[in-house]
Amino acid sequence: MTEAKSTPLQFGGVEIIDTFAEAFPIKATRLIITADQLRWATTAATVMCGNATSVIACDVEAAIEQVVAPEESPDGRPGVSVLVFGFKTEALAKAVQARVGQCVLTCPTTACYNGIRNCPKEKQIRIGGGIRYFGDGFQVAKKFEDRRFWRIPTMDGEFVCEDYFGTVTGVAGGNLLICGTNSTAALIAAEAAVTAIGSGTDVALPFPGGIVRSGSKVGSRYPALKASTNDAFCPSLRGLTKTELPPNCHAVYEIVIDGLSFEAVQSAMKRGLHAAAASPDILRITAGNYGGKLGKHHFYLRELL
Repeated sequence: MTEAKSTPLQFGGVEIIDTFAEAFPIKATRLIITADQLRWATTAATVMCGNATSVIACDVEAAIEQVVAPEESPDGRPGVSVLVFGFKTEALAKAVQARVGQCVLTCPTTACYNGIRNCPKEKQIRIGGGIRYFGDGFQVAKKFEDRRFWRIPTMDGEFVCEDYFGTVTGVAGGNLLICGTNSTAALIAAEAAVTAIGSGTDVALPFPGGIVRSGSKVGSRYPALKASTNDAFCPSLRGLTKTELPPNCHAVYEIVIDGLSFEAVQSAMKRGLHAAAASPDILRITAGNYGGKLGKHHFYLRELL
């Protein structure tokens, strides 16, 4: 990623670079995973979101969105919602089928439901119907109003999975780069940003704990790699490469945000920026972009203040 040069702003004593985060259109779906106990729904969702941090090297990007209370869930049990993102609808369907089949179907007492309703048929992806064959002919389809569910027999009863899941065109790649005097300060600020972002809906943070230590740039000196370490923000490389770090900065953490809409990502970035800027020993907050050439969604930090 590169950074646009302009006059710095100030917010709460923290330098805010007058630049923008550049993001991309992406296909997205939402799954509601329920279980007899919240811990099992969370376990299934956590495992399902494994190895789903970046489409640079993963089939999808995915993360838990929020906890779903029993009174709000499709079957009256506790659950969690998961957002999953992929560049093509067909690839998204294939990845979600595999992850539900391997990580949700296998988890005790779980069920899986469509979290995006009223979606046109041509924009839906088939999940339950894709994994029903595991039932070996004993699976049963049930229709409730306009929704079809598959009941797949398991050793603790049955796994219920909705047949079709809705999709929308979301936004991937909203981001903040938080520069601190040391790693402890930068991490505390990043954690505060994650907590603030998590207070909203329609967004997901696909990296571990919502935080990225290995920010990347496009390309590499090794032709086989699509991306490589963002050396301009690596404190250990100061003096060896052109740096974007302020003086006395010894750690940078990045927050990457995917969402179901531009507005959702913009709101999440605002919450995250405000929370990070309120943390002590933060020197600068900026964002990564590609000069506006690759992604049509631009989130200007000036507008988040």
